[in-house]
Amino acid sequence: MASYATGFEQNPNPWDDVQAHVMRYGAPEFFPELIDHAEGSWVVTESGRRILDFTSGQMSATLGHAHPAIVHTVQQAYPRLDHLFSGMLSRPVVNLSRRIAEAAEAEPDVAEASPLEKVLLLTTGSEVNDAAIRLAKLITGKFEVVSFTRSWHGLTGAAAGATYSSARKQGTPAMPGQLAIPTPYEYRPDFTTADGELDWRRQLDYGFELVDAQSVGSLAACIVEPILSGGGILVPPPGYLAALRQKCHERGMLLIFDEAQTSLGRTGHWFGYQHDGVTPDILTLSKTLGAGLPLAAVVTTAEIEQRAHDAGFVFFTSHVNDPMVAAVGCTVMDVIATDGLLAAATHAGDRLHAGLNALVDDHEIVGDARGRGLLQGIEIVEDKSTKTRSEALGSLITQECYRRGLHMNIVCLPGMGGVFRIAPPLTVSDEEIDLGLSILDEAITVVEQARPA
Repeated sequence: MASYATGFEQNPNPWDDVQAHVMRYGAPEFFPELIDHAEGSWVVTESGRRILDFTSGQMSATLGHAHPAIVHTVQQAYPRLDHLFSGMLSRPVVNLSRRIAEAAEAEPDVAEASPLEKVLLLTTGSEVNDAAIRLAKLITGKFEVVSFTRSWHGLTGAAAGATYSSARKQGTPAMPGQLAIPTPYEYRPDFTTADGELDWRRQLDYGFELVDAQSVGSLAACIVEPILSGGGILVPPPGYLAALRQKCHERGMLLIFDEAQTSLGRTGHWFGYQHDGVTPDILTLSKTLGAGLPLAAVVTTAEIEQRAHDAGFVFFTSHVNDPMVAAVGCTVMDVIATDGLLAAATHAGDRLHAGLNALVDDHEIVGDARGRGLLQGIEIVEDKSTKTRSEALGSLITQECYRRGLHMNIVCLPGMGGVFRIAPPLTVSDEEIDLGLSILDEAITVVEQARPA
């Protein structure tokens, strides 16, 4: 067999090629070293430097990098079935669809909720959110979509239209019918009780008063994350999601939960909505489902699927129901179940959260710690008294962490920055959590002490 390029060939001047040929796409700057390989909770640069990965790649390496079970599945599945005509089905697709439906039924909520049992397998979070919104518009016959003011649902079509962040400011028209409601943000409440706490019921009522005033009478859906990630690791207060569903159903809208980052054990349950006992009409999964490979899913009720089919629903793509990544998804779910990773994520998340709360107590520039399971965040501020968010200090802490061998992800979108998103893999050890917290503590101390008096 001829020797073909693998992509790992050494070029003496790779950064010249980066400068000449790699297009920039929104990251503030590229990571300053090329990554050679990764394993477990670590990535290793070409120079051999080991860096503890507290973001699971792009929040997607659910089981850590190069998990042996995933490697084995890829080695077994790819020679057997790599890619098929989109109208063909394979055993991995059928099995994964069943496994997702079974997990969605594992903790049923109120009696009137219909089970989520129909699954469409696609590739990315943007794509499944587009598909979910398309589905909702088709069966309701309406076009208006509601989402949070601090939302991030993707950068394609309808997903981009439902995204309210700096990525929206491109100077081009969005999808018609996009409406926003205030984001529940307990650390920075806009509607307050007499005690100064977030009055989320009044906030939600106000939000839908605005929706009703702006709507032209064609409300189709509301799409939200059970925990807003890009918005700053914001956990809606208890009762909020149930009240949101009621607001939607009163208006004939479908409720979509975007669980790109809250599903497949990340928060200690199969799905984030199971913490609140609120089942959506449509569920979207991505990042965590493929353990680093491009795999995503739309999940809905049998009734909605039938109505969509009868109405001629079309989402026929080149990689719908691809067998190889579906096989990986089956392995991901099997490892989580067999290895007890739901409980492990809860344990590790409690340990991580306790350490982050200690940082709040010990540092003037750490204003808040929040999250659930292994999706946690801290907010960096100028000082606690004013709660002035500081993207600049956050950036300096990121750099200090990197120098010490810890990769952290800070929300860097203008107006939404200053919050670290911390999401180690479900396989992270206690020792790795403690090491990451220690490095983070050191980095914050250095930045805090270097501030002008």
